[in-house]
Amino acid sequence: MPLFIVLSLALCFMVQTASSLQSVLVTPILIYINLAIAIISIAGSLLRKFSALIWYDIFSSSTLIVWFAYWKPIFKDESPVFFFYPLYFALMTAFVSLFFIGQRHKIDSESFRLMRLLSKKSIIQPWVVMLCVLGSLELQQHFMLYPTMMTLLILRFALASCVEGRSH
Repeated sequence: MPLFIVLSLALCFMVQTASSLQSVLVTPILIYINLAIAIISIAGSLLRKFSALIWYDIFSSSTLIVWFAYWKPIFKDESPVFFFYPLYFALMTAFVSLFFIGQRHKIDSESFRLMRLLSKKSIIQPWVVMLCVLGSLELQQHFMLYPTMMTLLILRFALASCVEGRSH
């Protein structure tokens, strides 16, 4: 999810430097555009037109912008939430990509078979996790729910990447 990592780091930088671009990110039109992109990416992952990994990146990036824009007014300007969560997302995604996805060739055949079986289970389908992420955006009083759901999505991305990227 390179776009998501770059966007997370850019958001960290903008918050840390008190960039004027933050005011652009909180405009209602940008919220609606990114919500539409998130919904389209859920549909795209269901239709399987492109690689599921692309849809993860698009969905995660668009919901990050929605999260920032939607939650920014309820927190103080100096709130560390808008610096540390995106930094956490970038580091977590990079860690998962490097140490799990990058090492998928070392997975033994029995573990890989179990991973494929787990990947097909309905409770952890990408669209289910994506809908939970979208739902967590609305629950602002539970400020830990969005990062928790994003962590689950990143882990689901790792599972999908390992299964999709390895030949049988």
